[in-house]
Amino acid sequence: MTRSDAVLITAIVGAILSFSFISSGGNVGSFGITILSGLFQGMLLFLVAAGLSLIFGLMDVLNFAQGAYFMVGAYLAYDIQHTGGLIDVGIADPGLRFIVGVIAATLAGAVLGVLLELLLRPVYKRHLFLLVLTFGVSIVMLEGIKAFYSVTPYTWTEFFGIREAQFTFLGQNFTQYRLFVLAVGFALMVGISLLLNRTRIGIIIRAGVQDREMVSALGINVQTVFTFVFTLGCAVAAFGGAIAAPFLGATITMGTTYLVAAIAVIVLGGLGSYEGTAIGAMIVGLALAAMQQFSITINQPVLASITPMMLLIAVLLIRPRGLFGQER
Repeated sequence: MTRSDAVLITAIVGAILSFSFISSGGNVGSFGITILSGLFQGMLLFLVAAGLSLIFGLMDVLNFAQGAYFMVGAYLAYDIQHTGGLIDVGIADPGLRFIVGVIAATLAGAVLGVLLELLLRPVYKRHLFLLVLTFGVSIVMLEGIKAFYSVTPYTWTEFFGIREAQFTFLGQNFTQYRLFVLAVGFALMVGISLLLNRTRIGIIIRAGVQDREMVSALGINVQTVFTFVFTLGCAVAAFGGAIAAPFLGATITMGTTYLVAAIAVIVLGGLGSYEGTAIGAMIVGLALAAMQQFSITINQPVLASITPMMLLIAVLLIRPRGLFGQER
């Protein structure tokens, strides 16, 4: 991160926090709610955008089905957690069922990711075809969810440990699950960063992106490596959906909602920059929370829904390549 990057990021975050504090009327409790809510929403966005950024940055594929994987993960986690669904794991402990649901959703995302990557192989160098194909797959996945679960939104009703426990922050009570999501998201940020920068597979991935022919000449199957990257990106999205489900529930619109915001995040952070995606997600999350607070005050809820794109436009006017992007 250069000095100019740090200055710009500090200015953006400072402006968002100042706006939030002023719009809350100087109420420390309301301001605290906005900050925690912003970090929470930013981490949820990161769980979608991380896989999207990983796939695009290393494979130059903008996966429009990424939101659908997030949605599938949420539905699977919900189904396994609640009795009377399509899947009965026969586990009485709700906390253990949640863990099983997250694992099952992640594995399902990985399997579906492998299948999608196989579909994309023949058209890797035809970017328009990639966009159309991934968009088509997202529609197929959406219709599949409708067929199995209908269009009725599902609200998480069976709680467990950290989903029920609370803590106090600036005089306000919050569920500990918010802290759990923040911790999981941070661990994922660090884990993927270490994978890409500190491991042999990470070196191979980055080398394969720069010079695929040279890496292949060394006896390394670059296609297998790229399949691993694509699978990881899709699994992360499904994992994010499962982690988000106890808070968001499961709806057929959540995939599209988070995909649009995630695209704004990776463009704002800089296309292909994993660091930019992480910081961009936090910035967008804080901006969303601040605008949600302000929109309630003036009774204009539409402001919150367009906030990611408004922020994206503002940043791109100042820096067209995004916060950490390179000229492409």
